[in-house]
Amino acid sequence: MARKRKGRPIHGWLIIDKPLEVTSTQVVGRVRRSLDAQKIGHGGTLDPLATGVLPLALGEATKTVSYVMDGRKTYRFQVRWGEATSTDDGEGEVIESSDLRPGKAEIEAALPAFLGTIQQIPPRFSAIKLQGERAYDLARDNQDFELAARSVEIYRFEHCAPEGESDDKDHSWFEIDCGKGTYVRSLARDLARNLGTFGHVSALRRLSVGPFHEEDAISLESLEALGHSPAALELLLPVETALDDIPALALSETEAARLRSGQSVSMMARSRSDQVRALNSGSIVFARTSDTPVALARYEAGEIHPVRVLNL
Repeated sequence: MARKRKGRPIHGWLIIDKPLEVTSTQVVGRVRRSLDAQKIGHGGTLDPLATGVLPLALGEATKTVSYVMDGRKTYRFQVRWGEATSTDDGEGEVIESSDLRPGKAEIEAALPAFLGTIQQIPPRFSAIKLQGERAYDLARDNQDFELAARSVEIYRFEHCAPEGESDDKDHSWFEIDCGKGTYVRSLARDLARNLGTFGHVSALRRLSVGPFHEEDAISLESLEALGHSPAALELLLPVETALDDIPALALSETEAARLRSGQSVSMMARSRSDQVRALNSGSIVFARTSDTPVALARYEAGEIHPVRVLNL
């Protein structure tokens, strides 16, 4: 007999403005205790020295996490020129230094080389796995290893300071829009090298992840002050918020019941032609009935097959 899961069954997305020097795992633990939630996970880790948008999936929303993590992200960050660190951010020790400081014109002339699809080597202190071991564990043990370059997408890369801040001789501010798997620390490191100096990330803030933005976020302290109150639950965004970019298909109650039980549903009826015309074989769709999410499903040969059923 399965052991009953502790906590309340809460479903939806909660967007936390992660504070400085707190890990993403610690945020998850504190929110779980605050809401007494049965099941919770996060949609994309932020380093302890980073702040900003940390989407938390509760209950059935955990089944949609991958769609958030695959989404476009926006970061604001500051580069400290003239110093390379072991971690490519302010947490590591300085391992190389230079007296060269790039000027504004030089910086902005270098940015186009980092737009589009670029090759990027992740930081040694990262969660990448090599033969079953995390790179950061190997780096802490001073083991000799190399990480392979991989392709990432940079859609926007701007040299711009946030309101109330400005560049100085040793520091410059940037904003980027990027795709899955991009390491801002690697971008800062490589930009500095391109400019003939060293550099590391000295401040980092995530402004958005997929459909979630700064304005959706609440501070961890504010949430904890609300505790188990109804006001805390009012902050939840619907499970389907994570699926905004996925085609939606409306089902009848009978079709929804079939999909929930693991059976396929035919989309061949003439009345369905407008809904499925743009779908390719293998396309993932979001099936719903009335206002209730039903499942993530795969479209193949005129039918949809359940991939992840949402029990709501």
